[in-house]
Parts: sequence; structure tokens; C-alpha cells
Amino acid sequence: MKEDELHHILQAAANLTDEDQFVVVGSQAIVWQAAQIPEEMTTSMEADIYPLNAPELADEIDGNLGEGSQFHDTFGYWAHGVGPDTPVAPVGWEHRLVPIVLPRFRHEDSYLTAHLLEAHDLVLAKLAAGRDRDLAYASAAITAGLVSPDELERRLDHMPDSHQAGVRERLAIVLARLPKS
Repeated sequence: MKEDELHHILQAAANLTDEDQFVVVGSQAIVWQAAQIPEEMTTSMEADIYPLNAPELADEIDGNLGEGSQFHDTFGYWAHGVGPDTPVAPVGWEHRLVPIVLPRFRHEDSYLTAHLLEAHDLVLAKLAAGRDRDLAYASAAITAGLVSPDELERRLDHMPDSHQAGVRERLAIVLARLPKS
């Protein structure tokens, strides 16, 4: 997904919900956090979002802008309405969100804010999910220098206990597969 596509999803969600602040927690949360993002980190056509101040509206987003919706059929990408409990990320992730202010389309002097899951928290959340594509995502983020292995290791201790061992193991696998410099 490209920046303009995520912007479009957020604009559509804002129009639908009358909210102007959204949290982006899935793989698209990396958008706007770096100038150069590896292609393998932008292949998903789904954006996991919820309104910051009204997470209960996520179902409305999912129903109107989600997979299989007219929005999806028209544009080829879609929103997945999620909630604050969706990311399995280090404790305190909510306080490290990266806010990006974006102009509203056709609304003079009006803005919306995307609160992006910070890159290290995002990679650890992807490792918690543990799918092959999530490991590839983590590897690409490390290789591109978007995240630091040392900071990932530090934040591991703040992952939920139920996921800590699995994330630690998957991070070790990702690091072992990286090209040696």
C-alpha cells in the first residue's frame, strides 16, 4: 500500500465516522515513518485501523470499507476495523504512537491525524503474530535500518508474558538469517 492509498482509507474512515484521529496498527503503520520503505513491507492492501477516541466504530469501518465492500471492489485496497486490543505489542505502545497530521480532502483548513504504531513496536507485534510474512517483514525492517536489533531486544522484556518466549525465538531466527556484514 502506498501513502496516498492509506491517506484515502483514513479520509474515507473520517467521512464515515465523523472522527479525525485514527490508530494504524498493522503492517501499514510503517507508512510515513521512513523515506524509503522496502517493497516487501508495503505489499498488503489492507490497513488495520480504529478511531482513537471511538474504537467501537471499528465495526462500521470494517463493514463499509472492509474486505469485500464496495470500497474494496472499487479501489483494490481496504480497511480492517480493529481495536486497541489487536496489537500484541510491548507495554506502553500507546504512548509511543507516531502522529502524522494529514489534510482532509475537500475540507479547507481541516485535518485528520494518523497515529502510527512505532516501528519497533510494530516489528515486535509482527513477530508475535509469527506468520512467515511477518518474519519477512521484520527481516526487511532490520535490513533497511528502520529498526535496531538492540532496541527490539530491549523491548522484548515488555512484551506480554504469554508471547515473550515466542517473540524472542522468532527474533533470534530473523537475526540469524540476516546477511553477515
